[in-house]
Amino acid sequence: MRVAEKLKQINQQINEACLKVHRTADEVKLIAVTKYVSTERASEALDAGIKNLGENRDDGLLEKWEVLKDKPHWHYIGTLQTRKVKNIIDKVDYIHSLDRLSLAEEINKRANHKVKCLVQVNISGEESKHGLSPDEAISFIGSLQPFENISVEGLMTMAPFTDDEQILRDCFRKLRELRDQVQALHLNFAPCTELSMGMSGDFTIAIEEGATMVRIGTALVGENG
Repeated sequence: MRVAEKLKQINQQINEACLKVHRTADEVKLIAVTKYVSTERASEALDAGIKNLGENRDDGLLEKWEVLKDKPHWHYIGTLQTRKVKNIIDKVDYIHSLDRLSLAEEINKRANHKVKCLVQVNISGEESKHGLSPDEAISFIGSLQPFENISVEGLMTMAPFTDDEQILRDCFRKLRELRDQVQALHLNFAPCTELSMGMSGDFTIAIEEGATMVRIGTALVGENG
């Protein structure tokens, strides 16, 4: 199935999820995760009307950027090694995986503009997942105040791989509640309006729980192509 057809289906699911909780679809940014597909497939996604592409490796992002340049908004969604920051810093619009001070220092040093970052939080507590614990997140965000090239736009999490809807809802709700706590602090360097949560298997639940960004790969662009 072509991306345009899949996009039509996903947009319908986004609309239905928003209607359930009295939101509008324009509150949700759809990010096509293109890490497993070719530049040609990513280009097809843009032609279908997608405006945001997500990559989780610097080499994959750079390969596609060489062809697509700044046609999409680029989101770096994977774990970012400090030594790789210099490779992508002037090419991405958002970094979804800020989770340690050494990474913040490198982003701030390498950037020549204010970088939109999301702090990654490991809500589920799974050892296999990266991110700060919920208890660490607020103090970590506070420690970012001196970095003039970082704007904390929101929070990101990866939910457990489960079919249990209640577990998923609890995970997404906890991230939203944490985001609300940050917003209540009224930090000018951390507006924290975004919630990046939800992927191919659970994005409708994430939207119902407040997601403003959903990261969809397999259901939208496939796993190879």
